[in-house]
Amino acid sequence: MINMIGKRNYFFILSGIIILAGLVVFFINGGIKGGFVLDIQFEGGTVIQIEMPDDNYDTAKAEKIVKDTIGKSAIVQKASTFNAENSAAKLYLMNLKIGSKETLSQDDRSKVISALKSEFNLDENAETTVNSIEPFIGKEIMNKGLQAIFWSSFFIILYVWWRFKIMSGLSAGVMAVLALLHDILIMCVVYIFFRIPLNDSFIAAVLTVIGYSMNDTIIIYDRIRENSNLLRKTPIAELVNRSVIQTLSRSINTSVVVLLCIITVFIFASVNNIQSIREFTFPLIIGLASGTYSSIFIASSLYVVWKEHLLKKKVAAKAAKSRA
Repeated sequence: MINMIGKRNYFFILSGIIILAGLVVFFINGGIKGGFVLDIQFEGGTVIQIEMPDDNYDTAKAEKIVKDTIGKSAIVQKASTFNAENSAAKLYLMNLKIGSKETLSQDDRSKVISALKSEFNLDENAETTVNSIEPFIGKEIMNKGLQAIFWSSFFIILYVWWRFKIMSGLSAGVMAVLALLHDILIMCVVYIFFRIPLNDSFIAAVLTVIGYSMNDTIIIYDRIRENSNLLRKTPIAELVNRSVIQTLSRSINTSVVVLLCIITVFIFASVNNIQSIREFTFPLIIGLASGTYSSIFIASSLYVVWKEHLLKKKVAAKAAKSRA
């Protein structure tokens, strides 16, 4: 039998290197003020959407035009939708997100739209929509999202504490949540490295990953609980290792099927420029892959480390008492 728990330090080191690398890049990029790129939903600003004849336009060129015109940075993305009047026809759109603590003035909006229409040879009557997002709205969304993550983690600990009393449920719950924190950090690292804007889709993906990853961890915990009744005298590391091996194929097969489905949706959204689905499925792919890894290699290993620590303390206390 493969001793996966015995090699837990390798898994801890691998995760530590990835997270540490993310922290280094985070501080290189400016720390709290610039480590993350915030989407307009969190930062506030103005969203301009312009109808395009096709999707063969240069987004980098559009970003430069905005910068040259009003001196502000913009995130330009291609998007498409189906025509409400003719479902067979596609509408191609240019989405410009101009983040700012203050929304653009009417004059700045007109300058940007005119410059883009002129540069891309667009008809003056090309449909254009403009929406303003106040910064406090983004802060409220972020705060609500963080609260949701906190409370979901809190109730997970309570649930695991109640359900797995035989294996020190509180310890198991805390270690499971630490593994979930690992998944969130890995997702953040990817966003830091590739400078992907954080938005509400990321928060939604995090909450989804928490549920999925926890479900995978519960399966392993269930087997540990069953084996605890059958193998009472077996050392904790061996017992947990046996439980992980017994559930390994199920965990991997389930995760592979789910990931294939999500990747298919992501590819479909990317090909068809469906921005909202693409922004949700990308962090989901990262989180689900990390969640599978953490459920198998991190949560169970942390549980073993903690139980062995308590056992050593207990043995040391008995030794000290006997000497006294």
